[in-house]
Amino acid sequence: MNGVTKYSLRAWVLVLALALAPTILIGILLGSFFTLTRFSELDQSLINRGENIVSPLAMAASYGLSTSNRDYSQRLIDMIHKQNSLFIQLIAIFDNENQVFATSQYRQNFDLIKLPLNRDLKQGMDVEHIGDHVIMRAPIFTLPTPNIDTNFTPRTQLGYVVLQINKHEALVSQYRGAGWAFIIVLIGVQLNLLFTFRLMKNVTRPITDMVAAVAKIREGKLDTRLQGELIGELDQLKRGINAMASSLAEYHNEMQQNIDQATSDLRETLEQIEIQNVELDIAKKRALEASRVKSEFMANMSHELRTPLNGVIGFTRQLLKTPLHDNQRDYLKTIERSASNLLSIINDILDFSKLEAGRMVLEKMPFALRDAVDETMQLLSTAAAEKGLELVIEIDDHLPDSLNGDVMRLQQILTNLVNNAVKFTDKGSVRLQLDAAKETAERVLIRGEVSDTGIGISKEQQSLLFQAFGQADSSISRRFGGTGLGLVITKRLVNHMDGQIGFTSSEGQGSTFWFTLSIEKSPFTISDPLNLDQVRGQSALVFEPRLLTRNNLVQQLENWQMDTTACGSSAPLQNYLEGRHFSHALIAWRKLQPSESMMATLGTIRQHCDNLVLLLDSDSSEVVHQVEELGIDHCLTLPMSERRLFASLTNGEPQHLPAAEPPQLPPREKRQLKTLAVDDNRANLKLIDTLLQELVTRVDTLSSGTEAIRRAAEEEYDLIFMDIQMPDIDGIQATREIRRASLNTRTPIIAVTAHLLGEEREEVLASGMDDILTKPIDESGLEEMIIRWTAPVTAEASQVVDWELALTQSGGNDDLAREMLMMLAQSIPETREQIEHALHLGDRHTLQQTVHKLHGATCYSGVPALQSLCANLEGQLKQGQGTLDLEPEILELLDELNKVESAAETILAA
Repeated sequence: MNGVTKYSLRAWVLVLALALAPTILIGILLGSFFTLTRFSELDQSLINRGENIVSPLAMAASYGLSTSNRDYSQRLIDMIHKQNSLFIQLIAIFDNENQVFATSQYRQNFDLIKLPLNRDLKQGMDVEHIGDHVIMRAPIFTLPTPNIDTNFTPRTQLGYVVLQINKHEALVSQYRGAGWAFIIVLIGVQLNLLFTFRLMKNVTRPITDMVAAVAKIREGKLDTRLQGELIGELDQLKRGINAMASSLAEYHNEMQQNIDQATSDLRETLEQIEIQNVELDIAKKRALEASRVKSEFMANMSHELRTPLNGVIGFTRQLLKTPLHDNQRDYLKTIERSASNLLSIINDILDFSKLEAGRMVLEKMPFALRDAVDETMQLLSTAAAEKGLELVIEIDDHLPDSLNGDVMRLQQILTNLVNNAVKFTDKGSVRLQLDAAKETAERVLIRGEVSDTGIGISKEQQSLLFQAFGQADSSISRRFGGTGLGLVITKRLVNHMDGQIGFTSSEGQGSTFWFTLSIEKSPFTISDPLNLDQVRGQSALVFEPRLLTRNNLVQQLENWQMDTTACGSSAPLQNYLEGRHFSHALIAWRKLQPSESMMATLGTIRQHCDNLVLLLDSDSSEVVHQVEELGIDHCLTLPMSERRLFASLTNGEPQHLPAAEPPQLPPREKRQLKTLAVDDNRANLKLIDTLLQELVTRVDTLSSGTEAIRRAAEEEYDLIFMDIQMPDIDGIQATREIRRASLNTRTPIIAVTAHLLGEEREEVLASGMDDILTKPIDESGLEEMIIRWTAPVTAEASQVVDWELALTQSGGNDDLAREMLMMLAQSIPETREQIEHALHLGDRHTLQQTVHKLHGATCYSGVPALQSLCANLEGQLKQGQGTLDLEPEILELLDELNKVESAAETILAA
């Protein structure tokens, strides 16, 4: 390999670091050692030379000093100075008075060479280094007397001699030695570099060539090979690189062949995928069209099925108001119950369709959790009582009661799970438990469990659960009935509400279904808190044979700090009564035909308590009639809510279950209203006409949208009920025409429809309709709708408070909407004071907290202007703007608060 080798900067740095650094370090260490040793030797040689001069001089100067012969002493030191003038700078003799006796130089500053007062020469010679001079002082003693032992005869110090030595000659010798040491180190470094460069030429250059060859191989030049003979491991490395290049070349050729084959196969696959994509696109369009057709079919079927059911259920309820025989009333109730069951099945199918299509819209409204659970369980208690099952509710005391969410869907989940548990349990109990799994300042995670002692589910059948139209056993649908949609709807509802659901089950031992739901906490108190001071410390006797219900009831009473005595059988009951008087006695009643002994026991209990409460499994008027003569104060149905239980303990007036016969209500006072009802179905039109005739003074009925448009242009109405699906012009188009040009552009128009999906509901309201009434029409719902849209409201109040929006935000509950508005109005004085105080102090943090709280309250009270102002002001405060900059917005907010407070008083007083 010819040519000049070029080394990189890194190679040079490595050479210098690996070759020069050790050499220089060792050279410096050795040179320093020998130099310092030479310096020390020269210094010691100078001292020794001075000692050889000053010691005899001190002995010789003793004679001149003892005889005060200055001439002798002067000649002595001049002679010695002259003989050693190259390195002696000064010689001086001092007497005991530290005065100069003789010196070789009289121009010298003697203070530098004098013996300091704090030092003496009793120990012998004194050596002191000052700059480039050495001061040597030796004591001068009297001469010894001949023939006398000098070891024991003390001699007297006459003075001392000072020898000032010049170190210039020694320093020159030292520098000369250091120079030679440096030259030797430098020669060593040069020799080291010479050998290093030769090593780089013989070793590093081949390695560099190998690196270059590897770089070419990496670039794809696989025909690169290393040539020449190298020594030792370098030759092995060369052969390895050449072998690697050969292997890579073979692998590259083989890989290229595989790539060519794969490219050919991929081209064919892409052509097939393109064909499949076209087919999938066609299938997707067909599926979307099928889904659209299915949704349209479901909507049409909903209308077609609900329309006759509306007439059946509506007229059955009307007929139940008339005088009937017991058999006739029983037949009508059976018809109503069957129609309601059919309606429930239709609702399940429609809910499943909405969930499957992702079109389920969750409402968001405040509700009381315990009241919602109690309402649901009351509807299911009859079925449990008919099978003799123990139905128990356990709600964690720490679980918040005031929540904000879709209460109807929560009740649907509870209904499906509890109804299934009751359906598949023949004996034992069904227990609903609700706990607060996790709670934050804004949300609570509810964990619910529904446990039963029913037939259970085998491991083979558990995989079939949560499947549409499927049940654990094919014989179940024949034995228990049902469509198999309950659990799948429940699962999808729970998932849609960001929750989870699961179950554990053992065949023959029962099942436990659990679910979790994260629900927002309401900033308002929906239900009034119980005044526990009314029952705290009072005594209560509980007679309940069933263990779960008894423990649940006792636990509730003890939580209220009541003195509770529990009894599970009739035998020890008499012992508990002896000598005691209870504030309350809660007695479970199971049989419709009580025995004489039980009647006597009730009479005895009546004498030992102030308040006798009868606990029944379901509404049973027969039992009430049988025990009225015993003075029963209250009758409660199980499972009971804490609110109903508390009312039975604190309400002094007797309260019994309703009688079997419907009470004869006084005729309603009709409202002076002129209404129009439009429906193409004669049965439905007749039903709504019948219901409206009982509520308003005038009702006009029409059977088509065209007639409705024509009549609306001729007469003005107070309220219009419009069916959606009609053959000629549907209700949406008719509403738009009425809103565009008629005498009823501002008349409330209520949509009467069988069922609506989420986007269909939005379309109906966007067309100009004000509200929606769902079939089958309920008389109370119809009356509530009339009150809602015909209640007098002043013009000023309607501009500040949007009552329609308030009703929408409260889920159509007029009482709840009024309560929300009243709570907002009651909080305004305190809020106004806090805002004014924060503005005066310039406290932005407190102002932001107050506005945030007010903003939350406006979301449920139908005050859009106030809500908008709060949102805008809160956003600006979060961005860091100060109170002075926002003073105009704050004053506008205070002005709007005054308007809302005044408007709320007007609306609530109406």
